[in-house]
Amino acid sequence: MGRNRTRTQPDYIKWLLLIGAAALVVLGGAYLFRNYILPHSISVDRFRYPVAGIDVSKHNGKIDFEQVAADDYQFVFIKASEGKTYRDDAFDRNYEAAREAGLMVGAYHFFRKNRTGEEQAANLLAAIKGKTLDLPLVIDLEDDWGNGATTSRETALKRVLEMIEILNGKGYDVMIYTNLDGYEKYYKGMLGDHDLWLCSFTSPDMLKDMPHRFQQFSHEGSVAGMKGNVDLNVWRGSKKEWNRYLEQVKRPM
Repeated sequence: MGRNRTRTQPDYIKWLLLIGAAALVVLGGAYLFRNYILPHSISVDRFRYPVAGIDVSKHNGKIDFEQVAADDYQFVFIKASEGKTYRDDAFDRNYEAAREAGLMVGAYHFFRKNRTGEEQAANLLAAIKGKTLDLPLVIDLEDDWGNGATTSRETALKRVLEMIEILNGKGYDVMIYTNLDGYEKYYKGMLGDHDLWLCSFTSPDMLKDMPHRFQQFSHEGSVAGMKGNVDLNVWRGSKKEWNRYLEQVKRPM
């Protein structure tokens, strides 16, 4: 028995290593397919969707928002915060410059599923304190970047709803940003009372049954006044509907 055990142990370790290597290959292939092979940009007919905008964070560097506005963009969502304590270093600068350029301004928070809704609401409210916003506060809810991989769907949703309740209580409308996976996992049937901003590289014309008001359709846009790739978005409606929407958005005066 002892001799057999000594003989088979290296084989057992070898198979574990092979299985681990195969798993890494599969995961790496999935990452490459999702991030480098699948399309991350489509063209959208600006005649059909005349109201367009961008979303930005400190990673976009210094932005000339006057040029952005002159390039026929009407709104911008600016990253304000993330999780319990993180604040985007460029939020104040981007906010001031975007308002001066006449863009409609919104703020977004990247939701960390391993933090409570109360903690994250406090962080976002502190980040936007004293700011006048034209658009709903956005909760960016997605599973990318290893976000709370050990947190259950039920716990994540409970924390999101807790955050929404606090923000609503302060007088803000809330909108959820997510992708198609997040729509199925979190938004559908649970968060549908709140506006949806959907990331999808499918033409808005082919998503007529989806309930989103905004669509992010490119991670590879080019915009005057900005360097590098830019996230592009459209409002899924007419200019008249856009103006009516702005009048209806709730936010503290």
